[in-house]
Amino acid sequence: MRIERSIDVGAPPEVVWAVMSDVERWHEWTESISRIDRLDGGEFGVGSRARVRQPGFAPALWQVTKFEPLSGFTWEMSSLGAHAVGDHRIVARAGGCTVTLSVDMGGWLLRLVASRIRDVSRKFVEMEAQGLKRRCEERARTR
Repeated sequence: MRIERSIDVGAPPEVVWAVMSDVERWHEWTESISRIDRLDGGEFGVGSRARVRQPGFAPALWQVTKFEPLSGFTWEMSSLGAHAVGDHRIVARAGGCTVTLSVDMGGWLLRLVASRIRDVSRKFVEMEAQGLKRRCEERARTR
C-alpha cells in the first residue's frame, strides 16, 4: 500500500530541509507525531535511528537508509508482520519548492488491518504535509 502527498511550499529548500531534518521537533508542527526520540548522537544521516510515537500506534523504530541534504531522506521501519518505507523529498521551484511525502507499507499484519491503516495513514500524511507547509512558510517570513 502506497500513500503519497505533494504540496507546494512558499519557502526555499534550505528552510524546508532545516525543518524536515529536525525530526525531534516534528511534534511541534504536526499532530500526527506525539514524539520522536533520536537513538544515536551526531548529525542526522544514513544509519540514524529514531523511536517514533504516533497517536493510536505502538512506538516504532525507524532507520535512515538514504540521505541527500537539501533534497530529502528515506527511512524504514520493520516489526513483526509489518514493513514501511517513508520518503521525504524536496524539489526547488520558482517561489519555493514542492515537497513530496510518501509511505509504502506491507507485511501480513498490515494486510489484516489495511482499511484502518490506510485511512489513518492518509490522514497523518496530510497532517504532516499541511503542518510542514505552515511551519516552513512561517520561518521563511521571519527570516
